[in-house]
Amino acid sequence: MRKIIFATHHQMASGLKDTFDYIAPNTAKITVLDAYLDNNPVDKQIKDLLEDISSSDEVIIFTDLLGGSVNQAFVQYLTHPHIHLITGVNLPIILTVLLSLPKKGYLTAEAVRTAISDARAQLIYVNDYLKTQIQDEDDE
Repeated sequence: MRKIIFATHHQMASGLKDTFDYIAPNTAKITVLDAYLDNNPVDKQIKDLLEDISSSDEVIIFTDLLGGSVNQAFVQYLTHPHIHLITGVNLPIILTVLLSLPKKGYLTAEAVRTAISDARAQLIYVNDYLKTQIQDEDDE
């Protein structure tokens, strides 16, 4: 079984899921953890999400902040052989990973690294990008 989790502070996870479902409907079953909306401790929420995971299950987790409490609470579960924890989540990384999941077998660490690299390439200061594009056109 493969489980996909979006876990962030407040309602970012729900927003990302809603946007992903709009762009790629019926592609993946995503579980959302919107942390700190109530008095339920995040550690307990995560434990409840992962308590039924077997050693053959794959879990792909997207979180918002590397040093944040949500991400840190998942770190203890990385001893599981098929958990991938990806932080600094944005829509490009979600799309790249979830739209390229293998039908059979597990997501590889190398595929995750490539997806992260591709997602980073989408993080652009457009002001500078446009200046570069205009300059390139002038040079031609």
